[in-house]
Amino acid sequence: MSLPRVRPDFEADERTQLVGWLEMQRALIHWKCEGLSEEDARRAPLPSSPVMTMAGLVRHLRWVEHCWFEVLFLDRPTTDNPQFSEIDDAEWTTEGFTLAGLLEDYRRQCAVSDEIVAKHALEDVGQNRDFGSGRANLRWILLHMIEETARHAGHADTVRELLDGSTGYY
Repeated sequence: MSLPRVRPDFEADERTQLVGWLEMQRALIHWKCEGLSEEDARRAPLPSSPVMTMAGLVRHLRWVEHCWFEVLFLDRPTTDNPQFSEIDDAEWTTEGFTLAGLLEDYRRQCAVSDEIVAKHALEDVGQNRDFGSGRANLRWILLHMIEETARHAGHADTVRELLDGSTGYY
């Protein structure tokens, strides 16, 4: 299912613009995965980056959403998030997961993030004091998530082109 890739209105309020840009970057990730086989979703076309796969990108972004909105902002437990494990790049591993399942997990995690954003002011400060980033306000977190997701959407552009020649933005 393709998510709409729509830029926010030029004159929208700050919250609408921040949320709109994040939604568009998330939609680009889904779009870049459309039509990929399971084999290609797990293929790492960059020899020096063995975890940089389309499936790995999706899984990583799912856990980044969890980290910033649930762990750092709301101070929820880190227990399930592989980013907090002792294993390097654990959130990039995709063994035992399908691309469709990873995309659905990402979509659900983004919905949780959206609920959190809707309930808080942009000036509200994160509650987690175990990590320095837990002191960021919601505005900063949204800006960071736009940056993080857009950066990985760029990776997805490159990976997808190397996998099957598919190109295109927006």
